[in-house]
Amino acid sequence: MSDQILVPPAVHAGGADELVRLDPDHPGFRDPAYRERRNAIARLAFEYREGEPAPIVPYTEEEQEVWRRVWENLSPLHASSAVREWRSAADALALDTRRVPQLVEVNDRFRGFANVEMLPVGGLISAKGFLAALGRGVFLSTQYMRHHSRPLYTPEPDVVHELVGHATSFLAPEIVHLSRLFGEVAATADAATVERLERVYWYTLEFGLAREGGDVRAYGAGLLSSAGELEGFGRRAALAPFDLERMAKTPYDPTDYQKILFVAPSFAGMVREVEKWLIAERAAGSRG
Repeated sequence: MSDQILVPPAVHAGGADELVRLDPDHPGFRDPAYRERRNAIARLAFEYREGEPAPIVPYTEEEQEVWRRVWENLSPLHASSAVREWRSAADALALDTRRVPQLVEVNDRFRGFANVEMLPVGGLISAKGFLAALGRGVFLSTQYMRHHSRPLYTPEPDVVHELVGHATSFLAPEIVHLSRLFGEVAATADAATVERLERVYWYTLEFGLAREGGDVRAYGAGLLSSAGELEGFGRRAALAPFDLERMAKTPYDPTDYQKILFVAPSFAGMVREVEKWLIAERAAGSRG
């Protein structure tokens, strides 16, 4: 399995030294140094206060090497498999491929281009909380790095996913528009509607595909930050026609390769259809 994407992961206050609980099958579960590192980064997020700059994480050389390894694998895949709009956004953001950028650096790059700010997440975030923050122009971001033993895999979203997938996407104004609209609708939605929103978000902005000329290319952050998912989606997943109502009714598994992906006729067509769907969901909620 390649790196998978969830809404920001659960961080548990389980004691003075154990802020983050890892599952037994996590690559870092039996690595006390990694667990200590995860706790230290989580503590930075817990101590963050709104209005302050995002905290600086002093990434180690081992973490920097993981970042470089990921980019070595992803760069050729981006050239061949990312939609034109995402490639343009990547050129504009120009993330450093040799050194992990800090959230404050990325936020500085956003100014004048994207009305979004990336801030650290330090606790358990529900789907509604995550999406509603987007409606305020806030993307709640993890800052930790995946375990060095599995540089192309993470069982939950890490700084690679957040920056390569989402931060880059925010230089595409269409993605910012849809992200904020998802959040605005989620902020006042009931639980059933939030579940529909979460699934459509997953199958579009996380794992969306669109046709570009004669090719199927990726625009979803989950695909574009995962070498395994991006390289193999055409072989492993059923590629279904773009159908937002079907997405809204289709559960997803964040722990494995995606079994079904939805292909929009074009990136621009996806934007129009998702916008229309979200406006209809908001209208239905106001009537209810």
